Amino acid sequence: MNLTHLDAINVVQKLAFSLDQATTSARDVSIHPPFTALRSVQTVLDADDIPIALGAQDVHWEAKGAYTGEISPTMLAKLNVRYVIVGHSERRELFGETDETVNKKVKAVVASGMTPIMCVGETVEEREAGSTEAKVLGQLRAGLAGVQADAVGSMVVAYEPIWAIGTGRTATPDDAQAVCSAIRAAVIADHGADPGASVRIQYGGSVKPDSIAEIMAMPDVDGALVGGASLDASEFARIVGYQAG
Repeated sequence: MNLTHLDAINVVQKLAFSLDQATTSARDVSIHPPFTALRSVQTVLDADDIPIALGAQDVHWEAKGAYTGEISPTMLAKLNVRYVIVGHSERRELFGETDETVNKKVKAVVASGMTPIMCVGETVEEREAGSTEAKVLGQLRAGLAGVQADAVGSMVVAYEPIWAIGTGRTATPDDAQAVCSAIRAAVIADHGADPGASVRIQYGGSVKPDSIAEIMAMPDVDGALVGGASLDASEFARIVGYQAG
């Protein structure tokens, strides 16, 4: 919940200026402004032909109805939104979203022709109790229940350890790899080898320019879900444009 639509336009324009064409052609980048800024950002991206995909931070699972204050998948799709974050830890922790709710949203996003970025992750208490894998894979399987294998293979799963969000603490590259590898193995076991190979698995949690290269060097980490650093166009551009070691 940051930036007015005017602020968002400014950040997007600075980001476009900071990214070179080689970087944006080699990597998929999406930005996820608040609902009030979606139309403004979409207009800028389209008018200036900026090669960045538009994403949303959340969605309701119904196409329309008496759900005052909610935003439907249809509304987002008509704005050329391509990616929708579902099950973010803040939605789960602060607003009581359940695995069942996340599953409904995943299915609704897929049915509307968009790509879900489904978030999973554990608390510090769960991590210290040694139940990281049980918690993460439980969320994964519940969120993907009833989703067709080809749709699973086309979506994004973001591992965001709750203890590393906004705290300045970051999972080590090996920590990220261990959980992302377990996620991929679970997708292979439940949905098949092809979806397991093609699903994109991201790491999110205090991702910074100075940590991105090591994280991205891990074999099962396909991308990053960037939080606070994305509000600074120059910082985000440095993350997107990291150089592999």
